[in-house]
Amino acid sequence: MKKTANTKATDDLIKAFLALKTADECKRFLSDICTPKEVSDLSERWQIARLLDAGKLSYREIHAETGVSVTTIGRVARFLQQENYQGYRLVIDRLKKKS
Repeated sequence: MKKTANTKATDDLIKAFLALKTADECKRFLSDICTPKEVSDLSERWQIARLLDAGKLSYREIHAETGVSVTTIGRVARFLQQENYQGYRLVIDRLKKKS
């Protein structure tokens, strides 16, 4: 299988996520499709994105609070701020509008 974001398998996975209707359904699906470590890694990245967006902590302070490597924090920061996908930004902004 190709390692690109635009494969049929990826499209099918996206459709599966879009079929979920509740937080409980999403949690159940994630528990089935991911290992506990993968769910933890995804959760950590999301936490880092929100901490970076808040702009109150340095990378070192985020590392001290979360235990996540500075390298991973930098990667999340790059995707949050520079990469074209802007997925983190989309969801953060959407959630801000809801609250």
